Amino acid sequence: MRKDHSPGLVQPIRLMPASARAALTPLTARLAKELKGDVLFDRASRGRYATDASIYQIMPIGVVVPKDQADLRLALEIARDSKAAVLARGAGTSQCGQTVGEGLVVDTSKWLNRIVDFDRDARTVTVEPGIVLDHLNAWLKPSGLWFPVDVSTGAQCTIGGMAGNNSCGSRSIEYGIMVHNVEAIDAMLANGDETRFAALSKMSNDARTRELIAGVRRIAERERDELRERVPKVLRRVAGYNLDLFDCQNPLPYSRDGEPNLANLLVGSEGTLAFSRQLTLKLAPLPTHKVLGVVNFPTFYAAMDMTQHIVKLGPSAVELVDRTMIDLSMSNAAFRPVIEKALRGSPQAVLLVEFAGDDRAAQLTQLARLVELMGDLGLPGSVVEMPEAAQQKALWEVRKAGLNIMMSMKGDGKPVSFIEDCAVPLEHLAEYTRRLTEVFHKHGTEGTWYAHASVGTLHVRPILDMRRDGAGKMRAIAEEAAAMVREYKGAYSGEHGDGLCRGEWVAWQYGPRINAAFREIKVLFDPENRMSPNRIVDPPRMDDPVKFRFSPSYRESAWQPRLDWSHWNVTRDPLTGDEGPAGSGGDASGGLAKAVEMCNNNGHCRKFDAGTMCPSYRVTRDEQHLTRGRANTLRLALSGQLADDGHNALASRDVKEVLDLCVSCKGCKRDCPTGVDMARIKIEARAAWNAEHGTTLRDRLVAFLPRYAPIASRAPALVAAIEKAPAFARAVKRRLGLAPSRAFPRFTRPFLSSGVLSDRPVSRGKEVLLFVDTFNNYMEPDNARAARRVLEAAGYTVHFNARDGERPLCCGRTFLSAGRVDEAKAEARRTLDALMPYIDRGIPIVGLEPSCLLTVRDEFLAYGFGDEAKRLAAASFLFEEFLVREKTAQRLALDLKPLSHAKAFVHGHCHQKAFDALRPAQVVLGWIPQLEVSTIESSCCGMAGSFGYEAEHYQTSMAMAELSLLPAVREAGDALIVADGMSCRHQIADGAQREALHVARILAQALPDD
Repeated sequence: MRKDHSPGLVQPIRLMPASARAALTPLTARLAKELKGDVLFDRASRGRYATDASIYQIMPIGVVVPKDQADLRLALEIARDSKAAVLARGAGTSQCGQTVGEGLVVDTSKWLNRIVDFDRDARTVTVEPGIVLDHLNAWLKPSGLWFPVDVSTGAQCTIGGMAGNNSCGSRSIEYGIMVHNVEAIDAMLANGDETRFAALSKMSNDARTRELIAGVRRIAERERDELRERVPKVLRRVAGYNLDLFDCQNPLPYSRDGEPNLANLLVGSEGTLAFSRQLTLKLAPLPTHKVLGVVNFPTFYAAMDMTQHIVKLGPSAVELVDRTMIDLSMSNAAFRPVIEKALRGSPQAVLLVEFAGDDRAAQLTQLARLVELMGDLGLPGSVVEMPEAAQQKALWEVRKAGLNIMMSMKGDGKPVSFIEDCAVPLEHLAEYTRRLTEVFHKHGTEGTWYAHASVGTLHVRPILDMRRDGAGKMRAIAEEAAAMVREYKGAYSGEHGDGLCRGEWVAWQYGPRINAAFREIKVLFDPENRMSPNRIVDPPRMDDPVKFRFSPSYRESAWQPRLDWSHWNVTRDPLTGDEGPAGSGGDASGGLAKAVEMCNNNGHCRKFDAGTMCPSYRVTRDEQHLTRGRANTLRLALSGQLADDGHNALASRDVKEVLDLCVSCKGCKRDCPTGVDMARIKIEARAAWNAEHGTTLRDRLVAFLPRYAPIASRAPALVAAIEKAPAFARAVKRRLGLAPSRAFPRFTRPFLSSGVLSDRPVSRGKEVLLFVDTFNNYMEPDNARAARRVLEAAGYTVHFNARDGERPLCCGRTFLSAGRVDEAKAEARRTLDALMPYIDRGIPIVGLEPSCLLTVRDEFLAYGFGDEAKRLAAASFLFEEFLVREKTAQRLALDLKPLSHAKAFVHGHCHQKAFDALRPAQVVLGWIPQLEVSTIESSCCGMAGSFGYEAEHYQTSMAMAELSLLPAVREAGDALIVADGMSCRHQIADGAQREALHVARILAQALPDD
């Protein structure tokens, strides 16, 4: 059974294996028959929705992804008729387990993400619950407005989820939290009625609505004195229901005419009262100017103690980054250059202090006052001033990645979320953090700290091993932290809601009377307890081990990987931070499982704004095609939690299916802050599949391309002749499983021919070895000729990776893509043996094809070849990287002339982006006089080696290209199109009928004697 999707969205409705169809429940059968959207009831799909960004895992009964509002109504109706519990889900970024449970998960993020209405004058916007915060703000930006609840997960979290959790964000000191910024919510009740929750005078007058208003008012007025006594007097308090909305003395804002707004009750209710169909939000003017001061502190205590003085300057944000986060950021290639610019010496903590408004002079004055204040407080010279937007944006991206950075720690011990949102008054913040640190040390662990110093809410996560003694320590630490929070008259839950993690503490925070009142509210709205049951009211214990993702019973399956994953198989001392090899309790899969488990489920891979990750998800928007979805499936497989079909864990069809659209772009290697390298993991999975099921003819054709390319290059006309007989060509492609629309690769006389190899100059002066890969040798030799010309024009003696009569050296990339690791390793060994003499002489290795050269720098390190592989990796450069290095060292002089083209647009190969190797291409093109160089903001081109040639992937391949690359190329006019990757050039040619050129050819054209 299939549903219609746009190009590339070809996923079937997944129910159960055919043998189990007879056991379909009425719920499953009706959903599959009547819904237009996705209905996912197979175990792998349910497993992907069994977790969110919390420590919990609970298998749902099934998942539905409604295609429109009618689908949503129908799904809730069918669930109601079947007495099934319902859990609302957006991006699944919840830290406390709000979106996991034994019910029907309703995912709104794929299709229920429209902007329904916008009133610029009233500064309101109405949206569906699945819209992502950053997408909304990007849409609003031209109007000069924004939705200011700017949470760190803004690139992936949905508005519906933010309302459910009562999210807060970095700038709540100025704009308030979610409950302050929601005007109205159109929701569906448990009984099927639809009601608009808004200011009382704007609510409907039907009987059910009147009953709800009267009931809530009665309970709230009865408990008014108790609420005034027990509700914490801090901005950040999000536990339970906002029952004090009828009390004009409480700090919640009301609708603009001052009357109570019943939407405030739904905000923070975590889906337990109703299902939000659409939300009307209050907007704020975008600040015209922002400046940032980064205050460096010699001790963590000093940072916490001085926050209370800094907030008196009126900043829009004061955010903490502690030493642990600084160190982890410094180990991340993307973050290191950014964080370095913010540091003075070796601080133990920094505070990001932002001032915003419409008067830049006023903001600069405030920044100067911050510098003066820190001098008065005994820390002169501690402020790094960042008045420019680009610097600020880069540093805020590091801060936003704080959670993911923290979770990038290796080993079973991870920072665990359960007391991270406690909010205390600022005058107690330093003492609270000092005392809580002592609690951590008492239990043999350390905590990581970051986030909202401005409002006394620090995200602190003690490092615990939940597979062993973590649950007991979690309980003990929580009890001591709670006692301190009560002593300081703070809030135990200050931002991320209650869920499974803090639900049991609601009664502790508010006492038995208010807790009983919350139960009355729940029964009033949901008498059958079907809407997100066991949240807020009657929650489970936070340390119920059955619900942990990693419980004491969790075990990885024994597995002998083909690659070396030992660097993931480590233990970490939480007090010292020292890492070492895992002991007897290490990973049975040699570290592979630990690499998979690095995914913390925060969903950073769902972002669309920039970067490469994750191209297949950008097309399908299916959880299974997300890096997170793949990692969860692999984790379940490696721990024996998926159905056993008689195969090894990685050789299962569930794993094959989830990796089917992974294009091995390596975007996750860079963009994922925890470093999940799905491309390398896919190599292991392909190898496991091959071992169980064999290799197809098509895969062998791809894998052995370097071996038969010499033969094909001797008779290129024979290969080309196949295309001249269309019927025959279609039959051949159909037999091989290739897309009819793709032309066979064109072979030609190789660059590394006897003429080139025999014409070897005597080594003199500067030397370099040009590593000419299979593609640039046998298919596009003009690139190698151009590179040689440029290098020789710059005064280099050029050596090559072949000798007369020998097969050229190969990186083995094609073997890896087909899962043939042994052959790839053999090619790597041959390459190492041949190149080590050059390495010993200090001669750099320069490559043209990103996927090939960067295989030398990456996968070669996973073959167990030790120091030799490391030395080769350190000596290997892409063509542009080498030129920039030599120019920086003042060893390179190139005399270049202007071209006939005034502009050049550069598309980066995915591996270039993943290894931060795209900027050198922009730099060297900038050496050409009068050439304006721009980068095409795009993800994967979609060709991805053989992926775009494969018949079943052709539509998805083109859909990836159409996201941004091909439209940008079509709009480029007569500008040069630059792409170093052969796959990228072919995709551009096929999709936009434009020739893209390698950087080497463009530089060669700019040589004076060209």
